[in-house]
Amino acid sequence: MRRLLVIKKENVDLEKQVNKLNNFLVLDKSIKVLLTLVFLGSFSQIKAQDRVPFDQGKKYILAKVELTNKISFNDQTVVTFAGLQKGQEITVPGEEISSAIKKLGKLGLFDEIAFYVNRIENDSIYLDLDIIELPKLNDVKFVGVKKSKTEALIKDNSLTKGKVVNENLITTTKNYIENKYKKDGYYNTKVNINTVKDTATINQVNMVVSVDKGDKIKISSIDFVGNSKISDKALRKAMKDTKKKNPIRLLKASKFIKEKYKSDLEKVIETYKEKGYRDARIVSDSVAYNKNKNTLAIKINVEEGNKYYFGNIKFLGNSVYPDQYLNRMIGIKKGETYNGVLLEKRIADKTKPDGEDITNLYQNNGYLFSNINAVEVKTANDTIDFEIRITEGPLAYFNHITVVGNDKTNDRVIYRELRTKPGQKYSKEELVRTVREIGQLGYFDPESIDPKFKNVDGAAGTVDIEYNLVEKGSSQIELQGGYGGGGFIGTLGLSFNNFSARNIMNKSAYKPLPMGDGQKVSLRLQGSTYFQTYSVSFSEPWFGQKKPVQFSSSISYSKQFLNNFITFDVDKSRSFNILTLSVGLAKRLTVPDDFFVLSQSISYQHYDLNNYNTGLFTFGNGASRNLSYTVGLSRNNKGVNPIFPTYGSEFSLSAKVTPPYSLFSNIDYDALGEQDEYKSRATEDVIDNFGNITVPKGSYIDANGNATTADEAAVDQGKIDQKKFSWLEYYKVKFKADWYTKVYGKFVLRTLTEFGFLGAYNQQRGLVPFERFFVGGDGMQNFAMDGRETVQLRGYPNSSLTPLENGVQVGATVYNKFSVELRYPITLKAAASIYALGFLEAGNSFNNFKSYNPFELKRSAGVGLRVFMPAFGLLGIDFAHGFDSLPGLSTPNGWETHFIIGQQF
Repeated sequence: MRRLLVIKKENVDLEKQVNKLNNFLVLDKSIKVLLTLVFLGSFSQIKAQDRVPFDQGKKYILAKVELTNKISFNDQTVVTFAGLQKGQEITVPGEEISSAIKKLGKLGLFDEIAFYVNRIENDSIYLDLDIIELPKLNDVKFVGVKKSKTEALIKDNSLTKGKVVNENLITTTKNYIENKYKKDGYYNTKVNINTVKDTATINQVNMVVSVDKGDKIKISSIDFVGNSKISDKALRKAMKDTKKKNPIRLLKASKFIKEKYKSDLEKVIETYKEKGYRDARIVSDSVAYNKNKNTLAIKINVEEGNKYYFGNIKFLGNSVYPDQYLNRMIGIKKGETYNGVLLEKRIADKTKPDGEDITNLYQNNGYLFSNINAVEVKTANDTIDFEIRITEGPLAYFNHITVVGNDKTNDRVIYRELRTKPGQKYSKEELVRTVREIGQLGYFDPESIDPKFKNVDGAAGTVDIEYNLVEKGSSQIELQGGYGGGGFIGTLGLSFNNFSARNIMNKSAYKPLPMGDGQKVSLRLQGSTYFQTYSVSFSEPWFGQKKPVQFSSSISYSKQFLNNFITFDVDKSRSFNILTLSVGLAKRLTVPDDFFVLSQSISYQHYDLNNYNTGLFTFGNGASRNLSYTVGLSRNNKGVNPIFPTYGSEFSLSAKVTPPYSLFSNIDYDALGEQDEYKSRATEDVIDNFGNITVPKGSYIDANGNATTADEAAVDQGKIDQKKFSWLEYYKVKFKADWYTKVYGKFVLRTLTEFGFLGAYNQQRGLVPFERFFVGGDGMQNFAMDGRETVQLRGYPNSSLTPLENGVQVGATVYNKFSVELRYPITLKAAASIYALGFLEAGNSFNNFKSYNPFELKRSAGVGLRVFMPAFGLLGIDFAHGFDSLPGLSTPNGWETHFIIGQQF
């Protein structure tokens, strides 16, 4: 006969019950029996046959603990977790059994736990342990929820297969789902969770989650009582997240979320404070629910009080900065309308980590422990005097700086970007800048960069910083295929953005390639029936490993065949070959500030034309060479996410120049220009002295004034231009300005302007047929590598806004463009960043500077979507409407669809 010692069932306060029942004594005549019983928080009746006498509090040697039920865990593992060991001295009944029950109960794996005395031999005791496991989850099914949303709910509640199913899991899941829908305005959401035993498995259940979210509760009215100084409309506008129903409002839906409603009530008071009403307060507010209409009516009682003005503002405790300087920082003069919100921002702007306020002034200069408070010291009539009390505290210095979370990227790649060095004076500005610099690397999720303060020691004046990072994939693959120009176009591109060149010979570093040193290697192959392009590039951001000097190099080769775009016939005997080599250095400057970068590069291109006559080139045979030097000055303080910047700007000014060959050559370009008869045609019949027509109207005229055929004229002109453009001579100037501003909530406004100009040193020599601008379309660089630049202007076909010469697009020498984008992030997770955008664009291109008119613009508007995945780069689609006509046409262009692939920013 087994004697019951303890039963434990899940979902009770085990420790409290065991302690309570340890003192519960059941007497059966002269027989002493101690029962410790826990069963759903109540005492259960014990049958008479289970009441077996044994000596209370006697000590025994534990001979064995044997599990009597079959469970999924190893028997010895369970006994070990219980804290019982063979040969151990235990008291029966006593603390050892109670402690074992507690330990097993805390595992949260068992529904019932019961110890029995199997037998007693002399001073040895044999125990049986009966355990009933809690069921485990096999499958989850959601009812009433869209399939696309179930995955997130499963993940958020950890409803994975094998999860132990207990009352706590069911309750927390139910509460989470109900609260989630409440945040979206569904206050009547009901969730019911049932578990059904799975007959095909052992001790597993299937979970069915039924969700009835009901109708969204909207706000029918928001009324204010007691306001006369500020209108209802202005106060409702101040409530950013609590809006009443309005069918024409698209950006903010009407819904009621309690936490945001409370926050909006504070914003109402802030609105009063901004207007000088310091004493304004909300006397009462009520939210009435109309069950029939499923709407809420909000009524807010306000007391406005009197209007106040700023009086004297004095500073106390400041020794580092004089009063005059701090007064300029505050920017508030005596007699101005009281604005409590503005005063708080000038002291500590909580909305901007890098704001220009007094707190940041101190913290950017080492005073981490400073404390600044504005105190009202006198109120006379409607004027308030303030004291700005400053506790400067000691200077603080960075002590230990550590980085965690970088599994692939080597420490030195991160540490060289840090602006918070051990021993340096503390600076909040440098801390914020460091977060931006790490995010700009592209190896980590910028939204997850978290600098944690460790060991802040006020006495020693030191602080440790630990940068917590989440690494993301940085390499990309570009694999495209499409049909165009009468044939298939295929592209294969590989970009390794965190490459390690020094480990190329280290076989163990190939996983699958050596990574972690921050270098970039790109390979790209593209081809079709009429062109082939191969390119390789390499860049090292810290050339020499001591200073932020970026070295870059590239080599590419392109072979293009003459293609008839009407019949799609390809003549491979007529080709245009281009070889390009380039090297460059870019150095981060310290003046005017360290956001500036000076870049320089030298490139060489060799153009080889083999019977390649097109409208772009005035010669079809021969070679042309392009040796150029490019210098650029740029400033980039965009932050913090390079894919979705929310603040900052980027400016760049560059000049690309070639040597002035015409100064050194012996060619008389004036005389050569007189032979330039390619475009010279007779406007009327030329008659000699005998009345004979020597040159018919419309025929080409050669250098001697004789008629010639078009082919002969082209050959002659080609020879002249071959000599003229043997070495290209030109200069190209470009300017770009790009701003990012957070305008409302998560909405970010991007404004952009661009300008480009291609000029010639020698007007007799003329402009080169290369290096031109082609405006219109998606802005993606196509296969041509003749120095042309494609400029995005959505709403029009690719390169369609380029001027025509004799019906042929030869490229523009001047262009300008203006763009405004409103962006909204859908998700900015490391696996995929997605944002939507709406845009307005305007721009145009021109043949020469004389015809340039910055106000003669082609306009467009549209919407788009961008998806960035680390493995594939940026993917996007735009739907744009062109409001103006293409060159040579008179009707508006209309709608265009553009696909963006691989364009990074």
